[in-house]
Amino acid sequence: MAAKAIHSMIRVQEEARSVAFYRDAFGLEIADRIDFDTFTLIYLSNAETPFELELTVNKGHGAYDLGDGYGHLAVSVSDIAAEHGRFTEAGYSPTPLRELSLNGRLVGKFFFVQDPDGYKIEVLQRGGRFL
Repeated sequence: MAAKAIHSMIRVQEEARSVAFYRDAFGLEIADRIDFDTFTLIYLSNAETPFELELTVNKGHGAYDLGDGYGHLAVSVSDIAAEHGRFTEAGYSPTPLRELSLNGRLVGKFFFVQDPDGYKIEVLQRGGRFL
């Protein structure tokens, strides 16, 4: 049986701050919002893919310890240089644009940015295996 990936979840402190970041940085909009007594689930998506990012806000919870087990979320863009410039102008402090090569072959161009809660997001040039 083949599995279909549908979403990934991260815990955030402030709903409005996180929703604004993911909307402005990646064009993600609220697809659904489910408010329970002790937590809220916010599903973000865009027209590029049916895959969603689930933001979980545990009411009354402070900052989360991200530990050393979390890696990153990755997105692809059509113009990495333009997006790097846009992120810089928006004050998101992206890492420098980098290239990764193996045996003289370009594997990918990318940079990283962090969301308001410290989660890392890799932004990759669309192409090759990174469509």
